[in-house]
Amino acid sequence: MVEKPAVNPAAQPLNLAEYHLLAKAKLPAMVYGYYASGADDEQTLRDNEDAFRRLRFRPRVLIDVSRVDMTKQVMGIDLSFPLMVAPTAMQRMAHPEGELATARAVARIGTVMGLSSWATTSLEDVAAHVPGLPKFFQLYVYKDRAITERLVRRAERAGFRAIALTVDTPQLGRREADIRNQFQLPPHLSLANFSDMKDFAEVKGGAGASGLASYVASLIDASLNWNDIAWLKSITRLPILLKGVVTAEDAQRALQYGADGIWVSNHGARQLDGVTATVDCLEEVVQAARGRIPVFIDSGVRRGTDVLKALALGADAVLIGRPIVWGLAVDGEEGVYRLLSLLKDEFKLAMQLCGCQKVSDIRRELVVRDAFAPYDVRQMLSVKMPSKL
Repeated sequence: MVEKPAVNPAAQPLNLAEYHLLAKAKLPAMVYGYYASGADDEQTLRDNEDAFRRLRFRPRVLIDVSRVDMTKQVMGIDLSFPLMVAPTAMQRMAHPEGELATARAVARIGTVMGLSSWATTSLEDVAAHVPGLPKFFQLYVYKDRAITERLVRRAERAGFRAIALTVDTPQLGRREADIRNQFQLPPHLSLANFSDMKDFAEVKGGAGASGLASYVASLIDASLNWNDIAWLKSITRLPILLKGVVTAEDAQRALQYGADGIWVSNHGARQLDGVTATVDCLEEVVQAARGRIPVFIDSGVRRGTDVLKALALGADAVLIGRPIVWGLAVDGEEGVYRLLSLLKDEFKLAMQLCGCQKVSDIRRELVVRDAFAPYDVRQMLSVKMPSKL
């Protein structure tokens, strides 16, 4: 990991790492531990970011980049730049306005907001608070399928644009920070989408245990399988995105079973430790999808340059989760908006310095892994080159 600089709390953060440090200083230990931690030894947590750093640019020069078009259309939605906000649970632990503050900031920057099933603001309240904001609803499938169906139908009525089905959480990953802190949702908060169902709305800790792990084990359906995609499609007209795909084999099955999009994710390294960093498995998923459905990616994106790298490897857009919570903790809506603005500015500069006038100019030959690799260049250019350069 890159050593993080000291940050003056009175100064405006210059990057996402500084937002992270300021948020850590403000948040209670249990809350920070929940947001920040990964599973087990946190190997994948570190590697998600390090994998982006192992990618190197091959910029082109002498191209007029005085005007750059960062816009991108995804699933019929116009984005001001190809970054969306991933669903992050329980945002009111970070700031009293939680998901509402995030929604306002996302609308201002001009992109899509993902809302968690485990939000501390109901999906209806988010939709009513910022009318017209494009939103994806992240779905966990409960053992009681009637509960799940009710969530899906509510999201459709509230104008959400897609259902992001989480497919990597039959059980919760072992998050030692949550066990050590006996994580529970603070008593003044609840999972707002279940406000009329006490057993579903509360997350209670216990001696030497994570309350969220107990919640998942008791309520979430570990029998979820590929055949359930057809059931989900039968109860909604919304597109179904599979969130948590990291292999070509599962990408192929996603096509076979009628998924409308693939979301390359390892759950922010919070599930299986030792799984491949998302940007390292992105290309195999993109190739398996064959351009038939969009492919998104999250986990480890911390710079505008990371956005450009992911697009070069074939992603249609990227998503960020944890950094949104850091922005919330630091300064609510303004913190989220400034954080997103930093990423947008970094992305624009990266496009200019790489010679890209528009997003469609971002192609595979723009990046190589680790260092300049003659073999990669031969593949990209599809021409014969001398064996020694």
